[in-house]
Amino acid sequence: MEKRLSAAAIWLLMVLYGASVAQGERTRDKMYKPILGASCFRRLNGTHQTGCSSTYSGSVGVLHRINVEADLEFLLAGPPSPPYAPMIPPHLFTRDNLMRLKMAGPQNISVVLLVNQTNNMQQFSHELNCPNQYSGINSSSETCDATNPAKNWNPWGTGLLHEDFPFPIFYIDDTDEIEKLMQCFEKFNNKDYKTHALRSLCAVEVKAFMSAAVNTEVCMRRTNFINNLGGSKYCDPLEGRNVYATVYPREPLLNDGIEVLRTDEKIIMVTCRLDTVSMFDGVGVGAMDSLMGLAVFTQVANLLRQLLPPQSSLPDSRRNILFVTFNGESYDYIGSQRFVYDMERLEFPPESAHSPPIAFDNIDFMLDIGTLDDIANIKLHALRGSDLAQKLLGQLNNYARASRYGFNLNIQSEISAHIPPTSAQSFLRRDPNFRALILNARPTNKYYHSIYDDAKNIDFTYANTSKDFTQLADVGDFKGLKADSLQMKVRNISSIVALALYQTLTGKEYTGTKVANPLLADELLYCFLESADCPLFKASSYPDSPTGLQLPPMRYISVLGGSQESSGWTYRVLGYLLSQPQPNIPKENCTKLPLHYFAGYNNVGECRLTTQNYSYALSPAFLIDGYDWSSGQYSTWTESTWSQFSARIFLRPSNVHQITTLSIGIVVLIVSFCLVYIISSRSEVLFEDLPASNAALPPPTAC
Repeated sequence: MEKRLSAAAIWLLMVLYGASVAQGERTRDKMYKPILGASCFRRLNGTHQTGCSSTYSGSVGVLHRINVEADLEFLLAGPPSPPYAPMIPPHLFTRDNLMRLKMAGPQNISVVLLVNQTNNMQQFSHELNCPNQYSGINSSSETCDATNPAKNWNPWGTGLLHEDFPFPIFYIDDTDEIEKLMQCFEKFNNKDYKTHALRSLCAVEVKAFMSAAVNTEVCMRRTNFINNLGGSKYCDPLEGRNVYATVYPREPLLNDGIEVLRTDEKIIMVTCRLDTVSMFDGVGVGAMDSLMGLAVFTQVANLLRQLLPPQSSLPDSRRNILFVTFNGESYDYIGSQRFVYDMERLEFPPESAHSPPIAFDNIDFMLDIGTLDDIANIKLHALRGSDLAQKLLGQLNNYARASRYGFNLNIQSEISAHIPPTSAQSFLRRDPNFRALILNARPTNKYYHSIYDDAKNIDFTYANTSKDFTQLADVGDFKGLKADSLQMKVRNISSIVALALYQTLTGKEYTGTKVANPLLADELLYCFLESADCPLFKASSYPDSPTGLQLPPMRYISVLGGSQESSGWTYRVLGYLLSQPQPNIPKENCTKLPLHYFAGYNNVGECRLTTQNYSYALSPAFLIDGYDWSSGQYSTWTESTWSQFSARIFLRPSNVHQITTLSIGIVVLIVSFCLVYIISSRSEVLFEDLPASNAALPPPTAC
């Protein structure tokens, strides 16, 4: 009977506990409403820190909507119930306004919310006027003059991306989430502002604590010290992977694996940038910023692979074209700096490629595809005049102006120190005489390095055809696209570049009618702008492999162990477009590189001979013992470690309410202590029926 009663008591306690937990969850859900969005985060270099961070336990602020600039005055002139969390639309998210909020300090401003209301937005770029100004060939105004909009590469830049803020900045894109905030503000806060301290207010809590501080040198020293003791890290170097491939397969290493430099091998390098960046984590696809260059880059590779004759039939059979996409170029050219560093030490390609090293003497010249803001106004830049620059410019314009193609473009030349902020800067910094040419358009991107550099910014509309995008197109076949569509513009400039390179390798002018397929640009832009679950990514994957996410790949360089989606997909796409079909090799024999089995356009599977590979995109600064972090020789960017970002709204009680609650709690505590003391001191009277504590002891016995 006693066991049954004990079991019943245990079950009763469990039921009561479960009910209390469930009730606690429901109460919490009633108190807090989560808000979905993206937060800015902290990055550091050799001299300072940038970005933002919340407090360790989360930053809390009272919601306040900013409709016009004058609304900020309420927050900056001693608000009645600080701290506040202003909700700012993009057109008011300016440098002047943000710096005023920063000066107000965390005592008045604890959180800033950027709400996606773009009605009055004309521009939104928070990169510097001169991106990567101190890591190029020189830092003088000859390269880029930040004070002169006509001589800088980002006239609309505010530089906020490189500022440090004492409060978290949270971006909210979803209209439902924005409406939730607005309703809460209207219901509780948008009344007599002078009485804010006397009533409960709608507030937001943002948790986005960053572990690192000061600069990369301090952060890495702390991280290395903690790691030696088996603890956690404060920051990680920004690092990723460059992707490269050649038109013709290179000869493998000798059987004994000895790396012998082949001085007779001559290589043309065609390069572009792979990454992009924005102020907020995981938001930003860099459409005009770098994706346009990548689209042209892949079109050029595919066209040349199908037009060029076998390598043995070239006038010089030792010539080849090396296509390289550099990662981390947004942060002082991480990828290209490492590429130059490895080539100087004959460590490119990496050991895993099992191919001979490439030295600078092997490079015939470099053609760097920069930002193509306005495809109708492209210039061929060079640091110094040369016969090479004049010859290539003539070849480009020969095809750009040819009536048989109807491209109707005119590529101009600029020979000066006003070099665009592209990967070629890393090569020219090492050697100003390096034969580097840059295709770059004049700046027109008002959303450079921001969350709004998207499909709308480049006027992209997905054609979504079912036609084969891997084959070349006839110059008169628009594939159902308008002549002035973005896809046709990419086709035109890609064809011009590819045909000029074709003439350089073969020594003959191209007179055919086959040009780049605009549908390939259509598919690639769709994959990187809208969804990774797309035909091009499926074709360049293994048959029946898992499809990509219904989101565009992240193109931020990230850290070791972070997302490397963009380099992974670029590796597959470049490998597929530059590979040679091997119809006589069955699937079971197509398992080891350089052979690779692709799904192909029809998803039936095909074996191909590939040349693609990865190289490291980690700054040499993290490889050199005792590196001087303030020297500026190499990129020193790191990213702070952080916990999961979160935001939620709740009703914050008034100051009077909080003081009253605290006072009642103190009174209850004192009364409780008094009652316990009285009951304890009068226990013998209050509980006289109970036996004394020594009643059970037997009386003493005589000796």
